[in-house]
Amino acid sequence: MSNPTFEVDDVTLEQVREHVWEVPQTGDMRVPARVLASEALLEEISADKTLEQITNTTHLPGITNHAICMPDGHQGYGFPVGGVGALDAEDGCISPGAVGYDINCGVRMMRTNLTYDDVRGHEEELVDSLFTNVPSGLGGGGIVEAGADTVDEILARGVDWAVENGHAVADDRLHCEDEGMREEADPSKVSQKAKDRGKNQIGSLGSGNHFLEVQRVTDVFDDEVGEAFGLEEDQIVVLIHCGSRGLGHQTCNDYLRKIEQTHQGLLNQLPDKELAAAPAGSQLAEDYYGAMNAAINFAWVNRQLIMHRTRQVFERVFERPWEEMEMELLYDVAHNIAKKETHTVGDEKRELYVHRKGATRAFPKGHPEVPKAYRDVGQPVIIPGSMGAGSYVLRGGANSMDLTFGSTAHGAGRLMSRTQAKNEFWGGDVQDELEAQDQIYVKAQSGATVAEEAPGVYKDVDEVVRVSDELGIGDKVARTFPVCNIKG
Repeated sequence: MSNPTFEVDDVTLEQVREHVWEVPQTGDMRVPARVLASEALLEEISADKTLEQITNTTHLPGITNHAICMPDGHQGYGFPVGGVGALDAEDGCISPGAVGYDINCGVRMMRTNLTYDDVRGHEEELVDSLFTNVPSGLGGGGIVEAGADTVDEILARGVDWAVENGHAVADDRLHCEDEGMREEADPSKVSQKAKDRGKNQIGSLGSGNHFLEVQRVTDVFDDEVGEAFGLEEDQIVVLIHCGSRGLGHQTCNDYLRKIEQTHQGLLNQLPDKELAAAPAGSQLAEDYYGAMNAAINFAWVNRQLIMHRTRQVFERVFERPWEEMEMELLYDVAHNIAKKETHTVGDEKRELYVHRKGATRAFPKGHPEVPKAYRDVGQPVIIPGSMGAGSYVLRGGANSMDLTFGSTAHGAGRLMSRTQAKNEFWGGDVQDELEAQDQIYVKAQSGATVAEEAPGVYKDVDEVVRVSDELGIGDKVARTFPVCNIKG
């Protein structure tokens, strides 16, 4: 009996196993493309160009095993959001478009010992104070305005710089992916224009889907792992979602232009010029990798400064030191990144550029790159949902290394464009409904921002997480629900 198929336009996907659909390798495809989704999610994923884009990525030189689309996948720039591609670090390539413009866009979650009852009655004061004290929106304005030397130091040293300058404690660094610093960072490969864009944005949310959200833990699904992560029901946590701001955007743009000029031959082999890639070992590949790692460090410092400022706001609102409220970093994880990692391919270990664009690293328990605090249970994975649906904390699943190069989804995934969202929703109405129905307090720079991020704009995060959990790539640990939210 043949496997079930899913057909959309001229693409036929074959079901390999439950929640795993494959576009078979044909023509110039170097590997098959895989989509990890339930049928309900596959219907939504197939509504835009995601399937075409994930199939296009299979043409990249050195791509290994499969190009993979996560359950939250949607159309992106060249490479779909929710895409994972592992490209050989010796004879493959590295693609800025497969990382994205917001290098090291990611999330960090901070625990507290406060309960929901402690916060009730303070919601409006808290949301107003956070909005006033944490810069957000387009353009400039950050917590730290830096000179050229400081920007270079942040690019080189990441969270180490924040610890040394009083914006972090040593424990923060230990609970961050790569301990908050990519040693391969090379600030000299980041353009002056990028540095100028970033120097007054250090410690700012930016705009779009970026946010700071105070949440309460509503469910703990795994008591043992929940305890290891320091999570319990009714606890207050804070989730921060942002990236490398204008510096990362400019860095991506700079290298896309350089690659288009220098590696036209490779570009001509690809079905979409937005997949522009530099051959592994080339000067541009090395330069981009150094610049990208520097932008990664910048983003970690950005989120660290926002967390530090959040601690200060809580101190004022609740009139006690943040240490007394045990406002400790649970974890910070990137979801727009390409890293040299060693994975087993067939019978051999190979060094690969693992591109995760809108996908989260999800290493299982025992993996040496999981922080010591969590090595016995697995890496924390943080999956934000929409501001009306809640978020999830997972842990890296036992099947992630075999199925996804140690990756899972990064969020709910968009269902509609920002333009469509603004046509369908009115920001003020969304705010009023969230407060009236769910006691969620939202404050943003504009009503348009709220409309663009309305709960109806996103896929069902519960379904995304269910697929991840059932595939064993990211296991459910806890669910959280918004209390108040600030957006750019």
